[in-house]
Amino acid sequence: MATITHFLYSPLLSPKPKPNRKPFILSSLPLNPLALRRSSTPHPFPFSTPNSLRHSHKHLARNPPNSSILPQSLPSIDDLSNLTPLTICKWSAVISLAVFATKKTISTLLNPFFWTYFSWSWIFWPWFLALSLAIYGFYCFYKHYTGQSSLFEQLAIVTSTITWLTLVPPAHFNGFLEGWPIALFFIYHYVFFFESTVRRRLYGDLYPRAHDPKWDITLPLPFRMGFAMLVLVGHWLAAFEGPELHLISGGWANFATWVFVAAMMFMRYHSILYLSKYSEKVAVPTAVVQFGPYRWVRHPIYASTMLLFALHCITLRAPLSLLFIVATCLVYYGRKAELEETLLVEQFGEKYKEYADKVKSSFSP
Repeated sequence: MATITHFLYSPLLSPKPKPNRKPFILSSLPLNPLALRRSSTPHPFPFSTPNSLRHSHKHLARNPPNSSILPQSLPSIDDLSNLTPLTICKWSAVISLAVFATKKTISTLLNPFFWTYFSWSWIFWPWFLALSLAIYGFYCFYKHYTGQSSLFEQLAIVTSTITWLTLVPPAHFNGFLEGWPIALFFIYHYVFFFESTVRRRLYGDLYPRAHDPKWDITLPLPFRMGFAMLVLVGHWLAAFEGPELHLISGGWANFATWVFVAAMMFMRYHSILYLSKYSEKVAVPTAVVQFGPYRWVRHPIYASTMLLFALHCITLRAPLSLLFIVATCLVYYGRKAELEETLLVEQFGEKYKEYADKVKSSFSP
């Protein structure tokens, strides 16, 4: 206890004595009377009375530094007593409309029909997306026609075409998408992209090779454009003729259809595979191919394309559209097969004639 007392009263902690200063007397300064006059330049800190200070404080409270950022029409807290019924109704209407627009936007975006079909205007998907994809597809096709398209743009041409064949027609006539149209969208991609995968496996890239121009068997442009339009019309007719998508039975009822899909893909795969083995630069045949699907039909690649289009009509339960699209393909591919067989007879002579006599059918076993 004595130690603590000694520490508290030690000289180190004792208060220092205040220095002896003389009192400040204003009259002792040699003031110049002119110095107290009001200057023409305002003083940065003017003298203020207590009332003026109180007034300035109230003014600063009502007008904060960032008051220019706030909307001028909104009343401040001090002016709530000055609100009129008209102002209250006006801001209530604004807030109500904002809440309604927010709820309507959220409910629309969360509604699946907003993303799969248009309701009252041709603006939303698939029309907005499909039209945009179609325009971009035509642009890519123009670049491909001029020889300037990239690999991505070539894929965009195929995707835009398949979208307008498999997705847009059933979405238009049903109001939504489910089941077979979505499956056909991917099946079409596999069928039309398989030739590119074979080319890449053989050559390591997807660029076309130079070959004999006589093997570029193409029909006149009006004939090709007419075929493309009729195929598109056939797909739309199938979507119009068939029942609604939710009425199409699923499960084991589609087992036979999936067998049909497997047979079509099997024919497409082996037709291209055997043709590429006995061809130079993929397009120029070096022998009469008589293996795989060529043992049953002379033109299995054309036949697999017709089966693919027929599959679309079968899955949508559209028999009349099936007859229409099969007849269109028979006319187009029949004419193309005639020109091709003429070149094959010139190239291989009796060997191809013997093969044609053995395999009678061009498209069906």
